[in-house]
Amino acid sequence: MIVRRWRNKKKRLGNEVQPDEILFDSSNLPSFDRDHFEGRIERPLNQRTFTIAEIVLAVIALALVFRAGDLQLVHGASYTTRAQQNQLAQATIFADRGIITDRTGVPLAYNERQSVADDFASRTYANFAGLAHVVGYVKPPAKDSTGTYFRNEFIGLDGAEKAFNDELAGQNGTQLTETDAQGKIVSQSVTEPAQQGQKITLSIDASVTQALYSAIAKQAQASGFKGGAGVIMDVETGELLALTSYPDYSQQLVEEGDTKAIAAINADSRRPFLDRATNGLYAPGSIVKPVVAAAALTEGVIDENKQILSTGSISVPNPYDPAHPSIFKDWRANGWVDVRHAIAYSSDVYFYEVGGGFNVPGQPVQAGLGIDKLDQYFRMFGFGSDPGLAGFNDADGNLPTPAWKAATFPADPTWHLGDTYHTAIGQYGVQVSPLQAAREAAAIANGGILLTPQLIASSSPQGTKIAVSPYALQVVREGMRLGVTDGIAQAVKLGAVHVAAKTGTAQVGTSNQFENSWMIGFFPYEHPRYAYAMVLERGPAGTLQGSPGAMGQFLQWMQANAPQYLQ
Repeated sequence: MIVRRWRNKKKRLGNEVQPDEILFDSSNLPSFDRDHFEGRIERPLNQRTFTIAEIVLAVIALALVFRAGDLQLVHGASYTTRAQQNQLAQATIFADRGIITDRTGVPLAYNERQSVADDFASRTYANFAGLAHVVGYVKPPAKDSTGTYFRNEFIGLDGAEKAFNDELAGQNGTQLTETDAQGKIVSQSVTEPAQQGQKITLSIDASVTQALYSAIAKQAQASGFKGGAGVIMDVETGELLALTSYPDYSQQLVEEGDTKAIAAINADSRRPFLDRATNGLYAPGSIVKPVVAAAALTEGVIDENKQILSTGSISVPNPYDPAHPSIFKDWRANGWVDVRHAIAYSSDVYFYEVGGGFNVPGQPVQAGLGIDKLDQYFRMFGFGSDPGLAGFNDADGNLPTPAWKAATFPADPTWHLGDTYHTAIGQYGVQVSPLQAAREAAAIANGGILLTPQLIASSSPQGTKIAVSPYALQVVREGMRLGVTDGIAQAVKLGAVHVAAKTGTAQVGTSNQFENSWMIGFFPYEHPRYAYAMVLERGPAGTLQGSPGAMGQFLQWMQANAPQYLQ
């Protein structure tokens, strides 16, 4: 039975199995772990399995080849750029710009971040009228069409923003960002932190400056002047308490790049972008007479008691046409005046003769300074040169001389006595800025120190001593005070403070159809603390209300709102 069954199995298996193998395997069966496939007879894989595996592997290989081609051939360049940019990118951490405040601590320019997503804080300007030119504005960082910053800093373009750009700018920081192939941030690290710019405290008082601007604007609009400017300077330090130009502009709209607003400003014939206080040049008229008086007293051309008669004009023989003498008019007949009264009443005849001399047969002879001495003293008092306000492009102005005339008017190069006369009263080719005029007034007030204007609070005084007689300056100061008490500068006659002043009117235009209205002065008269200069530009000839009226309104505001500056 046993033999038959084995034979049958033998036939089925096709291979002979020896009895000892069966007995050997059977003895080991209990130790096999069938859950781990021990003791089982393995069957070889058939050809179909290999065929399926080969097909699957082939499909995978084709997919990999296709993907590699897409990555390298079709999108290779873009993926390469993306990989280079995204794997490890360096980004700028924008530094906050330093804030600008006035002397009392009021913020005038500061930073505001509109959103946490913003790369940098926007520059914001305080809403004060009349501060645009002195504070200025900036050009912010900017991106190109791809979102890449081509300008990664603020750039000051005007005023203090430009003058102190290096101090305000601060220092940008750096941040490294690691991203994966899908643009997801893997890690970030700040390798260099940003450093905020320095705080700048200006010497100006924002409220005082706004009040000065408002007085100028009100008078200009009422009397038809095109523009104007005002300066108030500390006579000891040169610090500027106020510096303003009318009309001004919106710093915020310009900084934000409002194209319509900028176009409107550029189209305004009054030229709002012009800083008239520092770069406006005007014929000064009679505000130069205190300098001429100081020069004549210092040079011994006159003494303090010298009187000259003004009947309304003087006549000088014309060597080219004896039948038609040259007539030089005064603005009115002032009678006999000494130098103090000549300043107080602004006698043109007095300064014609003192400036150019007068030698007519049958009339008293008067020596004159001459054009060379006039030029010398004008320059000593700061005319014809940059006032030196750090960071501002101050205009030099012009002083007429024989050389200047020969170069400017080649058809008539000869210097005439009448040219000297007109120069001595601030006409002809004389041009000065309000800042230069304020320096003149300060030098008269402080005893002859020509100060360098300062826009930073608590600045150390800088200036040069003028070679002019202290006695002469004292006489000039008395004449300017007399102009307020009894003369033509009574618009600034106040009870709370004693002011010394000199007015000036200069005719301009091809037919003298316009005028510039000036006033310079200082206060308090007894112990000068501040000097000032104001001009209203290009009003109708004969206008009666100009800078004196505006300055009077401003000083009344000071009396009520800022009396600390009048003491």
